[in-house]
Amino acid sequence: MYPVSPQAYDRAITVFSPDGRLFQVEYAKEAVKRGATAIGVVCGEGVVLVAHKSMASTLLEPEYMRKIFMIDGHIAATASGLVGDARRLVDLSRLESQKHKMTYGEDVTVEAVAKNISDLAQAYTQYGGARPFGVSLLLGGIDSEPKLFEVDPSGALSGYKAAAIGAGKKEAEDFLEKEYKEGAGIDDTVALALRALKRTVDAKLGPENVDVAIISRKGMKFEFLGAAEISKYLSKA
Repeated sequence: MYPVSPQAYDRAITVFSPDGRLFQVEYAKEAVKRGATAIGVVCGEGVVLVAHKSMASTLLEPEYMRKIFMIDGHIAATASGLVGDARRLVDLSRLESQKHKMTYGEDVTVEAVAKNISDLAQAYTQYGGARPFGVSLLLGGIDSEPKLFEVDPSGALSGYKAAAIGAGKKEAEDFLEKEYKEGAGIDDTVALALRALKRTVDAKLGPENVDVAIISRKGMKFEFLGAAEISKYLSKA
C-alpha cells in the first residue's frame, strides 16, 4: 500500500484526512470568518437583517456594495465571505423561487429555499473539479411565521431566532443570547441588531457602511431602510 502524503488531503475536497477532516471545507469556513459581520433576528412582526460593509476605499460607491439581497418579495438573504459566491447562490435561489411560483402558483417557503441552497453547498463538498462555496448565508423571510436559517460552506442548515455570521459572529451572538426577547417589535429588533453589530466593529457605523432590511409579516413585504432611517436607528442603538 502506497503512503499518502499529507499534502494530498489539501488538494482534493473528496479526500478525508486520517482524523476525518475535509481541509478545503475548513478553508472555506475560514473565508467566512474573514468576512464582514452580518446579523439576522426574528421578531413578532417579521425578520430583520443587518450587514456591515467593509469600505476598503473612500472612492467606493456604497450603493453598489449591497450585502443584503432580495430573493423573493417575502425572502431575503445576507452573506459573509466571498461576495461573488454569495451572488451566485442568491441568483440560483431567485431562479428556484420563480420556478416554484410558475409551477405551483404559490410562493416558495423560506425553508425550501434554504434547503435548496444547503443541498447545493453540500454537493460542492463531494465532487472533484469543484471547490466549496466560501460563504455563509443567513436567509430570513415569512412562511406562516417569520423564519431565519443559516447555511454554511459544508451545507449544514440551521434554524435560528437570532444569528450572526462573519468576523464578529461570537461577539454578536454572545450579546444576542443575553438581550434577545421573543415577540419584540420591528423598531426594537432593528435597534437590537445594530447594537450587536456595534460590538463587532471598530469603525463608526453609518448609512454608508451598514445595510438594514426588514421582511415584514404584515403584507409579507421586503424593504431596504434608507440612509435617514438607518441614521435614526443608529442614534438609538
